[in-house]
Amino acid sequence: MNFLAHLYLSGKNEKVMVGNFIGDYVKGRKYEAFENEIKTGILLHRQIDTFTDKHPKFREAKKLFRPELGLYSGIIIDLVYDHFLAKNWSSFSDTTLRDFTKWVHAVLLSNYLHLPRKVQGFLPFIIQNRRLESYATIDGIQKAIEIMGRHSSLPQKSAEAIEIMTLNYTLLENNFFDFMADIKKEFNREDSNPRF
Repeated sequence: MNFLAHLYLSGKNEKVMVGNFIGDYVKGRKYEAFENEIKTGILLHRQIDTFTDKHPKFREAKKLFRPELGLYSGIIIDLVYDHFLAKNWSSFSDTTLRDFTKWVHAVLLSNYLHLPRKVQGFLPFIIQNRRLESYATIDGIQKAIEIMGRHSSLPQKSAEAIEIMTLNYTLLENNFFDFMADIKKEFNREDSNPRF
């Protein structure tokens, strides 16, 4: 799961959300340095990733991208799932995606000092470019893949990834809905689905 899905699965607890957002940037036992609710969020992030990696629907979707992207196919599926979550947001939340992202931005900014330095560096860009909302469009996902290709070891194959996505669009969307039904059952937090 990528940023949007992790944030969505965090529930209403703001510190848990912060921890879940930064989970990829806190390695090993470094989470122990954070306050309890942020620790909970970091550990939740890891549990979500473990569940996702083992899920048959996620593995099935990865196979479509593996010939072109190899070991990076999982990263692409994370973004593809965020696309379908953003596109179908009203099926999962009573609030709009715009209102949700405004709330998320406010929460992350108010907890800025808790964020790892790398996250502090890219958070303004995410907010300024309304990155979470942009996931609702294929263009937005392509830009996200391009950015990741420039700042990580992800191959510069955004056009190829988008071509595979569009050729298998309905299959992937159905796959996403099946996956989301399972992950929501697994991580059905009492404080989930924030309302504004």
